[in-house]
Amino acid sequence: MKSLHVLMILLNQNELEALRILWNRGESKPGEIQAHFSWPIENATLRSALVNLVQKGHVTRRLQGKAFYYAACVPKAKLLQKMMRTLARVFAGGSKTELVAQLVETGDIKPSDLELIRQTAAGGPPPKPKRRAK
Repeated sequence: MKSLHVLMILLNQNELEALRILWNRGESKPGEIQAHFSWPIENATLRSALVNLVQKGHVTRRLQGKAFYYAACVPKAKLLQKMMRTLARVFAGGSKTELVAQLVETGDIKPSDLELIRQTAAGGPPPKPKRRAK
């Protein structure tokens, strides 16, 4: 079960948040990353998360002058696919369909969201938002 170890254990909440910021903003210094965190994070904790991401091969680091710049080197879609496979294996016997069904059952996906999922799975454009009556 080596592959279960790959993502669920190796990427913690701070590391995932740092990756989210790097995917959205591109190459950034730690202070810039810290400023965009969704929750308060100590500088030392952030730097530890960034070093871990570099060691795990998800982020690159380069020195420019006296500052380190960090950039995601794993595409968001690739990491999401790996995490989805891992979650499906752990929670749904490897079935992505069963995993989605469980997410609906637990309330993490609303039945009203299923149309977007159907459209996306079919490769069509996302449905247009409905206008509210005034």
